[in-house]
Amino acid sequence: MTNHDEAAAVRPSTLAWVSGHLEVGERIVGTEALHGGITAEMRRLTIGTRDGGTRDLVLRTLVNVVHAEDWLNREAGALTLLTGTGVPAPGLVAVDPTAARCEYPSLLMTHLAGRTVLDDEGLETRVPLLARQLAEIHAVRPAVRPREYVALTTADTVVTPKCADAAAWAAAIDVIRKPAPPYEGRFLHRDFHPGNVLFDDVLSPGPAGVRITGVVDWAAASWGPADLDVAHCSTNLALLHGPAWGLRFAEAYEEAGGVPAATASERLYWRVRDGLAFSETVRLVSQSWREAGRTELATRAVEERLDAYVTALMDAPG
Repeated sequence: MTNHDEAAAVRPSTLAWVSGHLEVGERIVGTEALHGGITAEMRRLTIGTRDGGTRDLVLRTLVNVVHAEDWLNREAGALTLLTGTGVPAPGLVAVDPTAARCEYPSLLMTHLAGRTVLDDEGLETRVPLLARQLAEIHAVRPAVRPREYVALTTADTVVTPKCADAAAWAAAIDVIRKPAPPYEGRFLHRDFHPGNVLFDDVLSPGPAGVRITGVVDWAAASWGPADLDVAHCSTNLALLHGPAWGLRFAEAYEEAGGVPAATASERLYWRVRDGLAFSETVRLVSQSWREAGRTELATRAVEERLDAYVTALMDAPG
């Protein structure tokens, strides 16, 4: 078996567990570390098949993660209920949420073609595709609802950047001091953003060749307001590409048939809440983007974009 790098090595008992879920005559012939995740070790496993060909699986391992059992159970449940819905999610192969057989809690799933794209180039084509995909996720009506969403950020946990417009941030913090507005529940990805969406043919000439091939990382799947997913992708786009793209995504979601909250004040609540939540994790998020190739996104640069985005939300009409 070949490893592309040391980080790709799979621990012995986990290898045995994976092998126990392969077809008769199959074996693991290669492993490769997949980079870009924050909380999980991700590996692509190349499986040699009985006919001499290969197929790929993906192994998610959570090492020293407090909520590993909950997250893996939620992801396994989400992948199961998404089967047959048309949403391009991986297929569940096996899960060991308590590390009963593996060294650490692990989930094994099918591999989807495509790659994440975080570049500025081609964004005007990808944003409507992202919006349409999110609207399709929100249209799923599961027979059994996942658990209700959780939003941990409070007015007291927000970390106002040093570069921030103090008045705008104070006003934004006041927004989330209020109770959450009522909402019509939807099936949520809860971490929908460009880093969890796979694109194929992104280098083909013209926009017609660009398509989404997969949506991954369903560990936070929840039931809650569609605006929460819209807000999360909007904030990511604002920090990756500039505040205007965060505002544009919300418009694209409506154009794609998505159904946001009825009033501007309700929509503002969720968008401000998600923007402020990033103030607590901006260093970690910016580091993951630099590791993925966006080396210019230093923490200070991302903080400045976050400030500009929160300010734009508070200045928006309505």
